[in-house]
Amino acid sequence: MGEQRVSLVNDNKQMQKFVKSLLNDVSALEYMLENEWFESDVTRIGAEQEIVMVEKDTFKPSLVAMEALEKMTEYPWVETELGKFNLETNLDPRVFTGDCFSALEAENSYKLNKIQEVLDTLDTSILLTGICPTLRKYHLNLENLTPKKRYYALMEAINKQLIGHAYELRILGIDELLVKHDSPLLEACNTSFQVHLQVAPKDFVKLYNISLGLAAPIMAISANSPIVFGKRLWHETRIALFQQSLDTRTTHDHMRERSPRVSFGRDWIHHSILEIYREDIARFRVLLSSDIEEDSLAAIKNGQVPKLRALQVHNSTVYRWNRPCYGISDNGKPHLRIENRVLPSGPTVVDEVANACFWLGCMIGISESVDDIREEMSFVDARDNFGKAAKFGLDTKFTWFKDEKINAVDLIKRLLPIARKGLESRGVNPEDINKYLGIIEKRAENHMTGARWMLRAFTKLHDNTNTDEALSVLTASMIQNQMTNKPVHEWTLPDKEDLKIYRPSHLKVSEFMLTDLFTVQKDDIVDLVADLMDWNKIRYTPVEDNKGNLVGLVTARLILRHFIKSKHSKKTGVVSDIMIKEPITVSQDANILEAMKLMRENKIGCLPVVNGTELVGLISETEFLRITGSLLQRM
Repeated sequence: MGEQRVSLVNDNKQMQKFVKSLLNDVSALEYMLENEWFESDVTRIGAEQEIVMVEKDTFKPSLVAMEALEKMTEYPWVETELGKFNLETNLDPRVFTGDCFSALEAENSYKLNKIQEVLDTLDTSILLTGICPTLRKYHLNLENLTPKKRYYALMEAINKQLIGHAYELRILGIDELLVKHDSPLLEACNTSFQVHLQVAPKDFVKLYNISLGLAAPIMAISANSPIVFGKRLWHETRIALFQQSLDTRTTHDHMRERSPRVSFGRDWIHHSILEIYREDIARFRVLLSSDIEEDSLAAIKNGQVPKLRALQVHNSTVYRWNRPCYGISDNGKPHLRIENRVLPSGPTVVDEVANACFWLGCMIGISESVDDIREEMSFVDARDNFGKAAKFGLDTKFTWFKDEKINAVDLIKRLLPIARKGLESRGVNPEDINKYLGIIEKRAENHMTGARWMLRAFTKLHDNTNTDEALSVLTASMIQNQMTNKPVHEWTLPDKEDLKIYRPSHLKVSEFMLTDLFTVQKDDIVDLVADLMDWNKIRYTPVEDNKGNLVGLVTARLILRHFIKSKHSKKTGVVSDIMIKEPITVSQDANILEAMKLMRENKIGCLPVVNGTELVGLISETEFLRITGSLLQRM
């Protein structure tokens, strides 16, 4: 969020005052650019590390952010994030030269270790990943929003833009995710490793456009978020999830275009950073305001560097994957940065630094070898590449310079020597160059990213167990590998022995129920439900109405009894004649042990799972046998 002191815009006067400050900030920025106020004689890099916290026994998200921060008051570099299961650290800016990357790795590891020492007292582990595999929809209720004024204001402001419909996720990968949600807290799923490059104003246009062109191949080699709610989706699902979680646009009969607040952009920039800020003000209404005490134009007249608070607040609510940033260095001079938001968190610290090193080397290397990337490729191709890389990762085929078609691995190998030259020109230590670019090279050779490893591991585990157990063991294996700081291309896949760590007694029903259901309606003939159950080898079939509400249940025993009784009858029976009209049900939020007790006390082998009256899943003795076996193994 950047600026902390923000609030919801409650009246027109407040809005008008803030917008006036916003316009003044743009004018002040324009003046500083024209009069060369900006720091231009040094290039620095920096980063922000977002983390997920998971419980040590269940590997589910751990909602302890505020408790952890109370124990870390001596660490000013750790901050809250949107969800109670997230934290963020700020890494020191450092000059882009020498041992900057090994120093970045050392600092990040040190800070994460300090956080882990505190989290150990809360039975919680750090997980570095783009999206936590064990995260479930119920973790994203607003009660799990970090209790800070600015987060409440942001949620309410975005909700005000959403009229007449819910937030929807529609993402198709190996599996398909179709789900509605009641808040934009879905955004909290995403964790990233945000890398900053300080840029001189005269170089901003050239380098920003290069960052757009590079976004796709950089994402392809660093992808690390393929699994959401137990579904195998895009290699970098953060891209779709972030856009859809904040998308307040609605469909209309007309074809008028509306821009999403999360985007790659609409075009190259051509003149200065001002184009981005002006477009974002023109296209997106102000969501938040701040009590701006500073008059930026007055500060300029007095020879003072303004903080541009209004501009920073608005910039924090428009999410470009390559975001422009304004800041003031310790020496009091203003500077410009490009923030790369494409890179996911993890899989390890060394992987993250390798990603940063590759991106930064490519940025400098291409800028030194290409006069203008706009003459080498079209913006449409750059944006198309970005979308394809998010979906397919290293399996992507790109349209590169001069309309060349090239696969991701070959493009990465072509970019590596360019990155090396760029790093060498900055005076980066050869040991750092060899170490971090070597990781990228091996990742490409082995065709192994965090996303590919997770997909292979989850599929292997899922073949031998249920979804929740596979996700839990996958997450545990990631943490174990992460602690070694071995790059992901050296990780081995989890095996059956790893399944022993699974402890299902804390599960909710929603975490192990069946959701791919075969159902019938009460007017269907009994022959249909009998054949349906026979074909799919199932013993229970829920009966629902045309709105998805549960109205009954048919069991294999009821089917058998019907055919015995009607053996000599010519009457065609219907489902309503034989179904249990008021079956015992369970809530999706119930604990697994509650569900077991309910089935045992009522001597039943199946529980339809409902949300109110809506059928959302089913659990039977088959699922419980699997779970019980896991419980017995751990007793």
